Amino acid sequence: MFLDKQTFSTVIASTPLVSIDLVIVNSNDEVLLGKRLNKPAQGFWFVPGGRIQKNETMNEAFQRLTLDELGVEFSIQQADLLGPFTHLYNDYVFGDDVNTHYVAIAYKFVVDVEKLNLPLDFQHNQYQWLPVDVLLNSDDVHQHTKWYFQSS
Repeated sequence: MFLDKQTFSTVIASTPLVSIDLVIVNSNDEVLLGKRLNKPAQGFWFVPGGRIQKNETMNEAFQRLTLDELGVEFSIQQADLLGPFTHLYNDYVFGDDVNTHYVAIAYKFVVDVEKLNLPLDFQHNQYQWLPVDVLLNSDDVHQHTKWYFQSS
């Protein structure tokens, strides 16, 4: 369920959001990144993903998000759990006067690139595949994406 702007702003200001981040790797061990069009993380390269909606199971959210973000539906059983990560931002989707707190649950899986149908929409306007060493050293890749590849 998507919320109207006023309700969603109140939610963002009041509580963490729960999301799934999709760490997509191809057969060359390169990672799929999209250029973010909206806040937070606007202008940065970031892994695909999105919020879990109210009354949506993890499995349902994973299937919806892979279809929306990759153009192909995958099941959560095809992915490996990387774990939960805390993502804090000083802005939010509607401006700079509210901060955003995500609990991002990251899943990693390998895909056949030819099967993807990557959408150019309100989330990303371009995509690229980067080797891990390149993304870790790029100022254009958001720190929260880099965390998925850094040893703890």
